[in-house]
Amino acid sequence: MSAKTAVTDYLSKASSLITGMSSTVVVDITEEFLRCFESGGKVLLCGNGGSATDASHFAGELVGRFRRERPAMAAVALTTDTAAITAIANDYGYENIFSRQIEAIGRKGDILVAISTSGTSSNVLNAAKTARESGLTVVAFTSEFCGNADWADLHWRSNTTITSHTQEQMLMVFHAICSGLE
Repeated sequence: MSAKTAVTDYLSKASSLITGMSSTVVVDITEEFLRCFESGGKVLLCGNGGSATDASHFAGELVGRFRRERPAMAAVALTTDTAAITAIANDYGYENIFSRQIEAIGRKGDILVAISTSGTSSNVLNAAKTARESGLTVVAFTSEFCGNADWADLHWRSNTTITSHTQEQMLMVFHAICSGLE
């Protein structure tokens, strides 16, 4: 296959998947974020690998701005504090790197954004369990690999099992949420 064919095929597939996305659950999630921020809560975000970077990106859009000047929205990516992550992993195990941080800073009424394309990452699932036990709303972002994310209160699931396309869709959804919040 030529580079031109590969690129054209990839973009065509991405475009068709994006066209097939629904906005219904995205609106529900945006409204939950609005309730959280209006009551003085914050959003905590976690994920592994590319999802860790997506968590950081989304938090940055909330704290900074997306398109308009507005007051900052409280958001913390649990993926960015190297000292905390490595200390927790060393002392409590990698599966607890996010849950321990939630114990420290999560409060009833906050939201945990749990990003896992598979929906099976043990540290993300532990974070969701701790968050729910602490009174946080859990919002899952997964791929079609994940069936019913019964560990979450709200669940956005992409319409593909192709990780790169799931990540592209998630970024669009995160931006759509920011647009709705602004």
